[in-house]
Amino acid sequence: MYIHILDAQIVFMVLERFIQYLRYEKRFSSHTITAYQTDLYQFFTYTANSADHNLSPAEAELKVKLALSHIADITYQDIREWIVQLMNDDQAAKSINRKISCLRTFFKFALREGIITANPASKIQAPKIPKRLPVVVEEDKIVSLLSSSQIFDDSFTGLRDKLVIELLFGTGIRLAELVGLKETDIDIYEGTIKVLGKRNKERVIPIHSELKLLLVHYINIKKSENFNNNSLTLIVTSKGANAYSKMVYLIVQKYLSLISTQDKKSPHVLRHSFATSLLNHGADLNAIKELLGHANLSATQIYTHNSVERLKSIYKQAHPKA
Repeated sequence: MYIHILDAQIVFMVLERFIQYLRYEKRFSSHTITAYQTDLYQFFTYTANSADHNLSPAEAELKVKLALSHIADITYQDIREWIVQLMNDDQAAKSINRKISCLRTFFKFALREGIITANPASKIQAPKIPKRLPVVVEEDKIVSLLSSSQIFDDSFTGLRDKLVIELLFGTGIRLAELVGLKETDIDIYEGTIKVLGKRNKERVIPIHSELKLLLVHYINIKKSENFNNNSLTLIVTSKGANAYSKMVYLIVQKYLSLISTQDKKSPHVLRHSFATSLLNHGADLNAIKELLGHANLSATQIYTHNSVERLKSIYKQAHPKA
């Protein structure tokens, strides 16, 4: 099967339908869809031999359309060569695996649409990702930070910053989930928050009493600020605009720098710290899985390694023959 260059626009429309397929059938997050779009663009730019980085956007798009018009001619070898180049460019294994997953999904879709007769990505082997222990901040340090009356003041930004840290450590939600929280997602009476996670899956997470009081106080202060836009988004800027990822990242980095010297100080560190603290206090692994919104237990089991390391440390300190 060969698709003539004159049919490039038709094939390009298939790419657009693929994005809709990811959004509405696979229910991928907007972040994943954006990443897949970038991955596909990179791959088809590579197959069009447009290594010239000085191309204008219009010229680059034309190159991609040209490559798409020959989609049926793409082989396993073409994909493998691209993966090898990525590895030679020192791309992270995790990033390469996502690109491979993207190509597998795209060519499977193209096969379903009748654009190709065989999936050239089906036999591509993903590189192994080295296992790394989750980076965490010690529980007592975070508790001490949140208990301090000198670090967070009673201004709107002070309360907001404290709420950001409390929510991330107290519920284990992801950065994107925090940014997407609405005031209507908070149920103070039931003591829960409703979170929209990956693939638009909703989950309900309990919140502790101190977090409930902080939420009530913050929302009241937020209303008294009389922001022009009256945003229902829970976390907002000092001017009342919807929070954005970079803002939350900088808030977390600022306060974790006060209690930790480790290099990594991201919102995800607080998510890891939440899960590790639960496990250390005897929480069931399946319960932690549900709270984190993991699709399978294997993603949650990585936290057991941290707990084993903690037990080893305790053993060495306490056992007379250790």
